[in-house]
Formats: sequence, C-alpha cells, structure tokens
Amino acid sequence: MLNKINIVENLKTLFFAFIIALIIRSLLIQPFYIPSSSMEPNLLVGDRLFVTKYSYGYSKHSLPFSPPIFKGRFFSSQPKRGDVIVFKTPADNRTDYIKRLIGLPGDRIQFIDTNLYINNSEVLKSRVSKKDKIYCGKKTVDVFTFEEILPNKKTHKTVYSKDYTYKNSDIFVVPKNHYFFLGDNRDCSKDSRFLSSVGYVHKDNLVGKAQFIFFSSDRSIGSIFSFWKWNKSIRFDRFFKKII
Repeated sequence: MLNKINIVENLKTLFFAFIIALIIRSLLIQPFYIPSSSMEPNLLVGDRLFVTKYSYGYSKHSLPFSPPIFKGRFFSSQPKRGDVIVFKTPADNRTDYIKRLIGLPGDRIQFIDTNLYINNSEVLKSRVSKKDKIYCGKKTVDVFTFEEILPNKKTHKTVYSKDYTYKNSDIFVVPKNHYFFLGDNRDCSKDSRFLSSVGYVHKDNLVGKAQFIFFSSDRSIGSIFSFWKWNKSIRFDRFFKKII
C-alpha cells in the first residue's frame, strides 16, 4: 500500500513540475540555440541564450507548438529598433529565426552602394577593423567589421563581405503591424530582404527578446560530451554575456 502511495505522489510531483516548467517556458523565459552564422560577430554558432517571452506580450507563438487557440497579442508592447528578437518565420509560422529589428511599421528601408538607408537617411557606420575572418555557413570569408548607429542611437557591430555581395536593393516599405529584420552578418543572412522566404514579420510572430548568453561551445572543436576538449571547445568568456 505504501509503495502505491509513493508512486502516486511521485507522479503528482512530476506532473506539477511539468506544469511549472510549461508556465515558465510559455510566459517568462525560454532557452534558444544559435545554429547559423547569420548574426556573427555578435552571436556565434553554438551560443545558447535566454529569451524573455514577456517583453512584447503574448501570442499563440508564445506557447509550445503555436496552438491556434487565440488570435492577436495580449499585453502587447512595441519592440525597439535594434532589439535582437526571436520570431517565427512567416514562410511556415513554425521555424524560429533570430535577427536584429531594423524597420518599424511604415519605415522605408533600402540599400544603396552597400549602405543601409532608413527613411531616406543613411545609417551611420564606422569601420572598426581592416579585415577579419568570419563564418558563412561552414566556410570562412574575409569581412570588414563596422559599428553601426541606428536612428535611435543604438549601436552594434555588423560585418560585410570584402566583396560586398549585397550592394543595392529596391525600397522596402514596412506594412502596418509588421517589422523588418536583418542579420548582423549582412552578406550571409536570410532575412527580411528575401520576401519569398522571410519578408516582413507580423507582430504576432514575435516570440521574445534575446537577453543574454548562458552557455557557448564550438562544436567544430568537440561536442559537449568530449570533456577532454572542454578547455578549448567551451567559450567561457561568453557566459552571461548581455546581447546588445
């Protein structure tokens, strides 16, 4: 009889633990893994970070598997230009992307001779290195690193291929209730410039704001299970690094 009671109590504990974890993941904070180089040099492949779900309010995408149980956003708040945000890509409303918010509703975005323009004003950027090497997929490419200053004075680093593969664009006019995102690795990012695959992102597709990195490792050196390589594969200097 005692064994049966213990089993029931253990099952109750597991159930309540699951409910608490679900609430935390849905309403407060969720971990994410960086699988690509599109946000280098600020986010590296292998970074694991926390995203706050409450920053912009809640939609169906705040919940696991995005169940269509309600429409719109609750407790909605306006994201700020320059925020690094996780969102569901409009192409399938399932895949998580992480990019930097560049364009707000009504903005006009354009690239002219590799320079970014927002509402007909050039975004200021200054080169901070002569030449760096950075990942684009599995290969390394030569890039120039810049510090970019957005109209709201928020600054961040961006990189451009030394060959500037993306030089000019049409004018992107951001629709109402939508946002325009770019990767910081400008010549190696699938983002809102590619209208058929990403394009403009509806406010309901926002998942949360990236806050800080809690763990990072370089899998090209060794997996997390290769403990004898931890001194080289784990990037201890990136632990608890705030995302800007």
